[in-house]
Amino acid sequence: MWEKFERIWKLKDIRNKVLFVLYMLIIFRLAAHIPIPGIDTAQLRLFLQGNEVLGLLNVFTGGTLENFSIVMLGVGPYITASIIFQLFGMVIPQIEELQKEGEAGQKKLNMYTRLATVPLAILQAFSLIALLRQSQHNIVGDMGSLKLMVVLVTVTAGTLFLMWIGELITEQNIGNGVSILIFAAIVSALPGVVQTALINYTSADLYTYILFIIVAIITVVGVVFISEGQRNIPVQYAKQGRGGSTVRSHLPLRVNMAGVIPIIFAVSVVLFPPMIAQFFINRADILGNFARFVVSIFNNQLAYGIIYFALVFIFTFFYTGIVFKPEKVAENLQKQGGFVPGIRPGKQTEQYLSNVMNKLVLSGALFLSLIAVLPLIVRAVTGRQSLAIGGIGLLIVVSVAIEISKQIEAQLTMHEYDRI
Repeated sequence: MWEKFERIWKLKDIRNKVLFVLYMLIIFRLAAHIPIPGIDTAQLRLFLQGNEVLGLLNVFTGGTLENFSIVMLGVGPYITASIIFQLFGMVIPQIEELQKEGEAGQKKLNMYTRLATVPLAILQAFSLIALLRQSQHNIVGDMGSLKLMVVLVTVTAGTLFLMWIGELITEQNIGNGVSILIFAAIVSALPGVVQTALINYTSADLYTYILFIIVAIITVVGVVFISEGQRNIPVQYAKQGRGGSTVRSHLPLRVNMAGVIPIIFAVSVVLFPPMIAQFFINRADILGNFARFVVSIFNNQLAYGIIYFALVFIFTFFYTGIVFKPEKVAENLQKQGGFVPGIRPGKQTEQYLSNVMNKLVLSGALFLSLIAVLPLIVRAVTGRQSLAIGGIGLLIVVSVAIEISKQIEAQLTMHEYDRI
């Protein structure tokens, strides 16, 4: 391991990329501690402790919510906008065409996603402030129209600032910028979770803590197993020239091509409905009844677990379908003179790869979904909310750490080839 760190430090290109990412994360954490004035943060912390949804959001934003900082929404609105446009690609032909246009189409989609982030951030910030106004803790105090507008503009600008930082990090090719920001936010919050758990520890909690350690180990091993698992499809290439011999190779298909994205998407979707619903919970009309129904569904641990399991499962299939195109792989194999033994090039190869990938994703999605809800099962057994949040955070931290490690290893390998 130390040898790898030494290689990273010696290679100027990779060293500069890693240092740039670290600088961006430091700026993010500094911004997370710049509060918006006029907020009773002590009362806000008490309110978050009694609200499961906002408590989870606070962990995933690295405590920016309890500080009521200028970046208190994190990159949540940007993730929501990304989900919306990816879903639009399945039902709107124009969006689907942009997804097929390669880099030019992706640039347009990125522009639309950024534009959609603005109203989503305003809506989420307004709903959050309205929710805090309805609480009995007197958190926001008297907030006139002008101050409300200033807060909304500031918080929206904070989200756009983090979105920009995330894109700058992505350009360094050592991982997805949004995932790395969430990774940094969770890592910064985990010491507080551990400290709280240790402070509140009693001898009666020994069984609970041992159970959580076991779950943490299973989570780490499970994520590594799924991330590293792959099936090698044998491929042969016809060699040009005399003899007509063939070159044998293989096409690696990973069990989980989507990485940590399904987990992040699922958490974003799970957080959004109950937070919006709580804004209308005190109404006495049909909308209020529906809002209370939504809140009750997400407060029910069984229903919450089922929804979370289903979302991780669905998003794993959904995102794999975006990153893996069997028709393009089959087309590239045919152009390069390659074929799968026993399978005709073209349409049959496409169908074969699609069937194999569906089986792999099915097992990977089931396993990833089980790992995702495992901390919730522990919480149902132990009754400890902090342990459930810590387990979900651990799942994302391990997945992103593996992704970063692979990206850096790939760049180190490229430098070795360049030297040769």
